[in-house]
Amino acid sequence: MAESQQSQEASAGGTHCPKVNSVGFKDDHVETAQEIPRSETHSPTYITDRIFFIDLANKQLQTISPGVLSLEYLEELHMEKNLIVSIPRDINRLKHLKVLYLDQNHIQDICEELGELKCLRSLDLSNNPLSCSSLPVISKLQSLRQLRLYKTNLHEIPVQICEHLHHIGLLGLSDNNLKLLPKEIVNLRKLKEIYLRKNRFESFPKELCHITNLEIIDLEQNLISLIPEEVSFLTNLVKLFLAFNNLSSIPPTLQHCQKLAVLDLSHNLLHKLPAGLKNLTEMREISLSANSLERFPLQICHWPSLSRVSLRNTGLSTVPTSFIRLTSIRELDLSENCFDEIPKGICTMKNLEVLALDDNQIQEIPVEVKELTNLKCLSLSENQLSTFPEEIFLLESLERLYLGQNKGIKFTSLPEDISKLQNLKELHMENNFLENLPTAISSLTHLKILDCRNNLLQQLPDSICQIQGLKKLLLQDNQLSQLPRDLDSLQQLEQVLVDGNPMTDPPSDVCCQGTSAIWEYLKEKRRKKAVTFKAQSLWHGLKGIVLFLTLSKVVRTRKKGKKGKGEQKPVKESKAKK
Repeated sequence: MAESQQSQEASAGGTHCPKVNSVGFKDDHVETAQEIPRSETHSPTYITDRIFFIDLANKQLQTISPGVLSLEYLEELHMEKNLIVSIPRDINRLKHLKVLYLDQNHIQDICEELGELKCLRSLDLSNNPLSCSSLPVISKLQSLRQLRLYKTNLHEIPVQICEHLHHIGLLGLSDNNLKLLPKEIVNLRKLKEIYLRKNRFESFPKELCHITNLEIIDLEQNLISLIPEEVSFLTNLVKLFLAFNNLSSIPPTLQHCQKLAVLDLSHNLLHKLPAGLKNLTEMREISLSANSLERFPLQICHWPSLSRVSLRNTGLSTVPTSFIRLTSIRELDLSENCFDEIPKGICTMKNLEVLALDDNQIQEIPVEVKELTNLKCLSLSENQLSTFPEEIFLLESLERLYLGQNKGIKFTSLPEDISKLQNLKELHMENNFLENLPTAISSLTHLKILDCRNNLLQQLPDSICQIQGLKKLLLQDNQLSQLPRDLDSLQQLEQVLVDGNPMTDPPSDVCCQGTSAIWEYLKEKRRKKAVTFKAQSLWHGLKGIVLFLTLSKVVRTRKKGKKGKGEQKPVKESKAKK
């Protein structure tokens, strides 16, 4: 399956068959008809007959080879991300095939023989220019449980599919041109997940309201302005995604979807929620971001299991005291609002792990923030903090800190006490006025990402070379002219970006070639320095030897001279006596 589809279904709680990057037996369970006799274990034909799983994704293949089609017991075949233009008619030889992934190829027509794969349970034909006239063949696959037709330029769903695929549990139709669903879709009684994002629906399809087993509905990025009252029939609904639509109201009948746990209504035209939604006591995640709310939606305060709340860009300036009773909240996003302080009540939410308050008017951090003993991520970019908030150093569990100030007051220094954040893995200080980094930054032994883009840094401390876990060092648009000579000793460092600096050591033309070029430069410079040092040491050694020999000669000469003068003294004395 394409990565975009995987992430789409993952975000909505969907499932897909696991992949293995090898050719051979399945890892999860190997279904052999019988124990292989020792005498036959080296028989190529025998082993080939017992292959159940093959992954040939992204191999530039233009067809499914006859060798693959001869594998009688094959159950799972991955051929996505290739150059296949058609499905061979011999595909019907794979009588036991259960999973077939052909997404991201160039297939236009589906051969009739595909409909003979009576065991097929999962089929992915996404990202292919499929001809609508050939799609009815799929309706013959009556054992099918999962069908993915993402981004296939569909304008309508063939009625035959809705009439015959009674076992379908997952239907992926995102990234198409659908405006309506056929009324026959109500025949898909076992359907649990349907993905319809990025289509052209103007209203919530009423037909879906009559498929009562539905658990996940994804209708993000459509043109929906109305949800029918019949939504109340979806009593098994667990996740509902309606972000990026034109909704101005939500029907009160949604409160009857008592199993609803995830609701995304972000980027709509909502001003409030129906009062009855407070009865959705199973709610775990709610997103109302980018709606112009009149006030804080108090219904949220009645959801005791709530763990994730996103109220970004909703015009809020306060939170009610009842909100702080929701002690299960782990992620809270109040960015792009009108808060001039961090509500002290939030500091009592001891299970909070992620707190985002970017782009507000916050001027100081309350000391009560130390109560957030499980906080791992704090985002305070684009605020009005005049100096680096020392209170942050009380958050010993912090792993990610965001203090970029593109619009807020710029920080001019980073305190040495940053060393107190021993668990810090990411530090983001872009768009400030930092002129240097503290030596104590070397104490952040778990740091992986250091982002100091667009500052006034003139030099990096040599101690930065002690952060052995560092993977990314982002230093674009500063005043740096050189890098620490031992920077390449950081063996895990994958990316060093210094664009927009007046670099001379290494030179700019080396830096623009990437991290590996910088490494080579530093190593070569160190090698040359070692050679020079060795030569200088040798020269100084030779000079020392010459000096030693010279001094020795002088000493010997002087001694000899003294000895000669001593022998003449008795002669003078004898003459005196005479």
